[in-house]
Amino acid sequence: MAKLYFRYGAMDSAKTLNLLAVAHNYRKQGKRVVLAKPALDDRFGDRHVASRAGLREQADLLLEPHTTLSLAAFRDVDCILVDEAQFLSPAVVDQLRMITLRLDVPVICYGLRTDFQTHGFPGSIRLMEVADSIEEVKVTCQQCGRKAVFNLRTVGGRPVTEGAQVSLGDEDYQPVCWHHYVASVGSEGLRRLGITVPAEG
Repeated sequence: MAKLYFRYGAMDSAKTLNLLAVAHNYRKQGKRVVLAKPALDDRFGDRHVASRAGLREQADLLLEPHTTLSLAAFRDVDCILVDEAQFLSPAVVDQLRMITLRLDVPVICYGLRTDFQTHGFPGSIRLMEVADSIEEVKVTCQQCGRKAVFNLRTVGGRPVTEGAQVSLGDEDYQPVCWHHYVASVGSEGLRRLGITVPAEG
């Protein structure tokens, strides 16, 4: 039976580049792939799936929070690839989960696990709950050689811990390890996030 995959990683871990490579490999074998992404993500144009390496393709399907998927639309498809899956609604994730069962079509979702406040996105949380396979796309911390797990949001070069979970504005993000996340946001930032720090002594 086909599986639902969730491939997650911190910012700059080449998730979209990986997705586009998978799409290329399927097509090279003469197979049909559907590229999907949340309609919310319009950073590179309404219908484009784009990597920071410069590769881009047009999405076949834009997903809204209340999108109702039709099984008939995917009957001759060999694979569904979803970019920026953290922005999916749990209801859309559940429909993708059912497609793997009803049509025996694999669905591979790529996205972030957590936001800049270390909290899970609704789409990512649901994928962690129901995916058959959960795989990490690894990247190193921008400030050291450790594995990056968190996404540090900066505005004007300064770390921030407040703001909307989803923001497609002028913020920059750094993939960082826990050590450098804590060092960057400081004790005041941790307090604002509600992260309890053990007492000294």
